[in-house]
Amino acid sequence: MKNEIRTGVIILAAGSSSRLGQPKQLLEFNGKTLLEIAVEAAQNSLAQSCVVVLGANAELISSSIKNIHVDKVVNENWKNGMASSMQKGLKYLMENSDPDQVILMLSDQPFVNKEILNLLITNKLNTNSEIIACRYKETFGVPVLFSKKYFPELLSLTGNEGAKKLVMAHQDDLHAIDFPKGAIDIDTMEDYLKLKNDS
Repeated sequence: MKNEIRTGVIILAAGSSSRLGQPKQLLEFNGKTLLEIAVEAAQNSLAQSCVVVLGANAELISSSIKNIHVDKVVNENWKNGMASSMQKGLKYLMENSDPDQVILMLSDQPFVNKEILNLLITNKLNTNSEIIACRYKETFGVPVLFSKKYFPELLSLTGNEGAKKLVMAHQDDLHAIDFPKGAIDIDTMEDYLKLKNDS
């Protein structure tokens, strides 16, 4: 069954990390960059395909993962907001691997691993829900899985609208898995120092 349903992963890594002052995708944690952690989680999961969406600092970030075989696309319109980056990745997967469902994930959640991604995939198989999201801080967030049913709506988002808009709008079609550490992401140097000090 798992092999019959094709899952694609979109890793959003296009932001400029303006609050941090340097590309957060390249910050190191436990000997790997945050982007490497995200790519490894996707590639070691049950998903069949994966694409990294780059934008700001695309050449610098791309060269840092040149030894990792992963598909990459550059969103020239990354300044327009997260929706355009997510759509760039979704269109790439639709054209190249025709997934039945996609997982959206970020490149700055250091505790996302293959187990979390596999939980999304297996819960999709074992429930009637078309959206499987992570739950933390009393809300829903990424990583989140959408079935093909929601591809048109994902492609209609604009600006900084993200997956959460769809998740909140379709809670009747949602199954959530608890992932407390999903609340940990890196936006500022304080976030990063806290991560390193707490680990």
